[in-house]
Amino acid sequence: MHSIRSTALSCIVVLGFLAACDKDDPTPCPDPTPDSGDVALCDGACVSTETDPKHCGGCGKACTTGEACEGGACVAICQIDGQRVAAGAVNAANSCEQCSPATSATAWTQRADGTLCSTGQVCSVGMCIPNCFIDGVFYAVGAPNPANVCEACMPTTSTTTWTARASVPLLVGGEDITAQGWTTIAQTPNTLTYGEDYVRLATSTNSGGRTSGQLLITRANSLDATMPFKLHVTMQVESVNPHNSLDSGAAILGSFTLPFGNSTDRAQMIYLDSAAIGWADDTQSAAFSVTDGAYHVYEFAVDAAKVATVSIDGVAKLTRNNFAANGTIAIGDQTNDPNVDGAVRIKSVERLCP
Repeated sequence: MHSIRSTALSCIVVLGFLAACDKDDPTPCPDPTPDSGDVALCDGACVSTETDPKHCGGCGKACTTGEACEGGACVAICQIDGQRVAAGAVNAANSCEQCSPATSATAWTQRADGTLCSTGQVCSVGMCIPNCFIDGVFYAVGAPNPANVCEACMPTTSTTTWTARASVPLLVGGEDITAQGWTTIAQTPNTLTYGEDYVRLATSTNSGGRTSGQLLITRANSLDATMPFKLHVTMQVESVNPHNSLDSGAAILGSFTLPFGNSTDRAQMIYLDSAAIGWADDTQSAAFSVTDGAYHVYEFAVDAAKVATVSIDGVAKLTRNNFAANGTIAIGDQTNDPNVDGAVRIKSVERLCP
């Protein structure tokens, strides 16, 4: 009898133990879904080892502060203004800032100077500006290459390299000519005034005067006199009196020697009369009305053989052999002879690039 009771009691204990074991046996984690990824039982809880930063890629594989778990791997992130931002992401409010956890996991980090931040713009001290960044130096729009003036900063073409340009501006109308490197040779009466896109030069003669006004603008180092060159002068001749030999009330000089121009300069000067242009030594002239109120492009070109050609709006008018240049050019009323006066509007002067 005692044996039966002992046996029964033992069975109850075993069954109770088995029941307890069954009770403590954890329920297996559900099969993974496309959304949950791999699921594992870690520390008594079912977790996604693809997204859980405490168990990233496996139980107990914790990511560090400033990291998130993505695809079972720890990746650096920023927490900025309560928002999670992926490493390398650019600030939508400022394209010159980005998430750089290695620098700061809680604030935007400035992108490197010269980084392209928008079409034709680069970063500078955290701001997006329309400049070029070439060889570690910032250049403003239009700034010439110090080593080659026929190249310039044109950010819409490239922010990192120089861009070839068609011409070098020597004078821009409407802007201070002194600041552009021009000087004046003047005698009263004359006026120099500015319009929106031009500079106006005008001279006159006082009644009974033995001399007249003179106003000539000159620019040194406008060209390399040892090389072929081509100049474009966009100008309107409002009015002009007929020239005297070697003198003109409206003139273009491809070479000029201070203070009045030497004999060679004056002989090869281009005079502009009311119905003709020509060389000031009267060796050649061509009919052309210069007082019709329109702007014209006066092209002055000298080739490698020192042959000069003068064209108006693309039509050749004058030629001359053995043209002598010294790098200084001049435009305006060259003489103070009485009643040899003129009024011109200059919109631009430019030297064309090869």
